[in-house]
Amino acid sequence: MSKANSTDTGARTDADPAEQQHSDAAEREQERVDHAAGERLSTAPREERPETESEPGTGVPAMGVVGWVRWFWRQLTSMRVALILLFLLSLGAIPGSLIPQTSVDDLKVQNFKDQHTTLTPIYEKLQLFDVYSSVWFSAIYILLFVSLIGCIVPRTGQFVGQLRSRPPGAPKRLTRLPAYTTWRTEAEPEAVHEAALGVLGKRRFRAHVAGDAVAAEKGYLREAGNLVFHIALIVMLVAFAAGQLFKSEGGKLVVEGDGFANTLTQYDDFKSGSLYDSDSLAPFSFVLDDFVGTYEESGPQRGTPRTFEARVKYTEGADGPERKGVIRVNEPLVVDGTKIYLIAHGYAPVVTVRDGKGKVVSRNSVPLLPIDNNITSTGAIKVMDGYRDKNGVKTQLGFKAFFVPTFAGHGKGQMFSQFPGAEFPVLALSAYRGSLGVDSGLPQNVYQLDTSKMKEFKNEDGELLKKMLRPGERLDLSDGEGSITFEGIEEWASFQISQQPGNGLALGGAIAAIAGLAGSLFIQRRRVWVRAVRGADGVTVVEMAGLGRSESAKLPEELGDLAAALITTAPVAPEKPDAPEKPDAPEKPDANEAGSRPVHPAEAPAEGAEK
Repeated sequence: MSKANSTDTGARTDADPAEQQHSDAAEREQERVDHAAGERLSTAPREERPETESEPGTGVPAMGVVGWVRWFWRQLTSMRVALILLFLLSLGAIPGSLIPQTSVDDLKVQNFKDQHTTLTPIYEKLQLFDVYSSVWFSAIYILLFVSLIGCIVPRTGQFVGQLRSRPPGAPKRLTRLPAYTTWRTEAEPEAVHEAALGVLGKRRFRAHVAGDAVAAEKGYLREAGNLVFHIALIVMLVAFAAGQLFKSEGGKLVVEGDGFANTLTQYDDFKSGSLYDSDSLAPFSFVLDDFVGTYEESGPQRGTPRTFEARVKYTEGADGPERKGVIRVNEPLVVDGTKIYLIAHGYAPVVTVRDGKGKVVSRNSVPLLPIDNNITSTGAIKVMDGYRDKNGVKTQLGFKAFFVPTFAGHGKGQMFSQFPGAEFPVLALSAYRGSLGVDSGLPQNVYQLDTSKMKEFKNEDGELLKKMLRPGERLDLSDGEGSITFEGIEEWASFQISQQPGNGLALGGAIAAIAGLAGSLFIQRRRVWVRAVRGADGVTVVEMAGLGRSESAKLPEELGDLAAALITTAPVAPEKPDAPEKPDAPEKPDANEAGSRPVHPAEAPAEGAEK
């Protein structure tokens, strides 16, 4: 940043060069201790050395227990440590995103452990399967929380004190400041001060007369934005903690025509925070009337999803009126603060199972699990009760199911689908009988069939009985044991029902953090002084100088604009004839001539040019 004309008219006109040289050291010392000129433009806490006695023979202060505690607290509440902790928190969240988490999906965690037997013990010791509840992540989180609070509280007090106080008076030598200009005028000093107050006030400076100068300051929103940013970080941390402690999240698969009531027994899976109360589940229910899925029919994007809509009827409360709603991807249905998201969809073939006497044993829709983008699906059909074989003995039936919505022929020994829409549905079944193992008390995967205690139905060739069925066709079991008929297909939708109280608070904190950060980056805190004193010749000398918290090219430009506005009230005095030069006198700029016109701070010579 350029420094302006260093010719201080009012200070050097009558000074002898030798005396001026001897007084420079005293003036520098005076400026160093001048609290007004040296007052900081920031509320950052000052680092102080502990006032303790030195250790013998070292010269290093012996801090003691209290000194070390104060030093540790000062380091913890510094902005440097807060940024380091924030960076560590971001790094700690990376494994939580890449490694399956127990709190999200136990099945994925178990599959990961089965596939990575070497890494599993290491990950378990490091608590990488439970990152967000681990000891090390919680320690970083709490330290960051304490650091931010310990940093914000004193800075807020200092900032409030600055708002209540007035801008400090002008330094003794304004020429030492980064932006400076001066001129001479015939206006009275009091008139210049009054005009300066008006000009600075219109530019939204806080200004007042301090001694022989007007002191003004602007840009308080910079520090306010800085404080808002850090307070917003605390709000986001609180929101994150509240969301983890009081959240609830569950999944439910619903076939067209079926419904769901928001009770624990209705969920397929349910997870909640450690402080969540299950009695606080919002009372509501809904029924899936219809699922609509459309896909691109032709072109290079054939099969690309275009519409996924779950059309539901829902009731809020026990006796609330029935309403209609549509749930789309990323467009949840909100009922009493609970959000219902649409997360998946598939097909559920409708099958009817009969025994050897033709009696209907089971008729239901069986959801199958999609395994590719064309919704090729697999699953199991289980008949647990009501079936008796030809001898009248109760037994259980099981069918491995493989479904394609649009049959495209055989590929590599099995069916495959060429389109996700149900244009040519085919269901392939293979039949078993025996014990399904559901009475053991161990949980089972509904999409898998455990055949370890079952026997195959055989065809005429003595091989496993299996058949591909179109809607309306049936598979007859061997020896007249019964049949299974493929009646048609229905669609199912999977929903995530979540309650996270901290989402709104986190969003508000994020918006406030962005606004505060923008203010702290783009608003500059600066001070301006306007000094007007009457010179020895009776002409008023006007000096203007500016000081910013950080170097900026806009500060000299702003000072030049202020000077141009002030000149309309305090115009430049006419120049006087130059005095004849002495033959042997060293060349020296005349103070009166230098101060006869204002020098724009941007045009001023660089620091050191006067030398």
